[in-house]
Amino acid sequence: MRRRLTALAVEAWLPVALVTTWWFASANSTSIYFPPLQTILERFQELWLFERVPTDVAFSLTNLGLGLVAGLLAALAAGVALGLMPRVNTALTPLFEFMRATPIVALLPLIVAMFGLGVTSKVVIIALGAFWPTFLNTVDGVRAVDPLVRDVARTYRLSAATLVTRVMLPNAAPQIMVGVRTSVSVAVVVMVGSELFGSSEGIGYFILQSQRSYAIADMWSGLILLGLIGYALNLLSAGVERLVLSWHEGRRAGSTTVAAGGA
Repeated sequence: MRRRLTALAVEAWLPVALVTTWWFASANSTSIYFPPLQTILERFQELWLFERVPTDVAFSLTNLGLGLVAGLLAALAAGVALGLMPRVNTALTPLFEFMRATPIVALLPLIVAMFGLGVTSKVVIIALGAFWPTFLNTVDGVRAVDPLVRDVARTYRLSAATLVTRVMLPNAAPQIMVGVRTSVSVAVVVMVGSELFGSSEGIGYFILQSQRSYAIADMWSGLILLGLIGYALNLLSAGVERLVLSWHEGRRAGSTTVAAGGA
């Protein structure tokens, strides 16, 4: 318990110090661009705890959730498949590198032209943003599985499904989770970008409209909300990572024992 409290204090001191400094430094501010933090928090309470939750917040989080799930599932499936086919992966590597280097938001006009201005285009672009980090890390993680473990799996003539679920995924889990956490961060950024282009709902749209109408306190409240959402998702993904990696250690120990026995 004492260690947890110490760790919490270490993590919390900087945010608390920054917020305290911001509060007092902005208390008498007359700048249109930097209103008092008290004003921003009052608008935050009015907008994001009640008024905008069933509209902009629900819209953004629904799109984010759908895009993340679709992107991560596709990335895992494609990553495992390519990881098990090294020659195909080598042939496609230039294409993967080109796509990874292309800013996802730059594809938004094309996605909108294909799917229109509705929810579909936003979910698709979020899924694409979430896809690449997890996909590339999954490919690398599967390819890095100990060859001895693979040989033992072949010796036992494991089915493809068993090979993937009992050998490949447990051993590649640490690298996959690095990709997943990156995908979550990218998805939030892409979600905001998708709402700045041809949208009539969402947190990103609200921030843009607030900026255009010089409702700067409202704009700041939206930015704070995005930061809190990103932080909450990071905590959630870190918790999932700890859970997966604790499972991974047990499964990996089992597969290593089998490999040693087979050797």
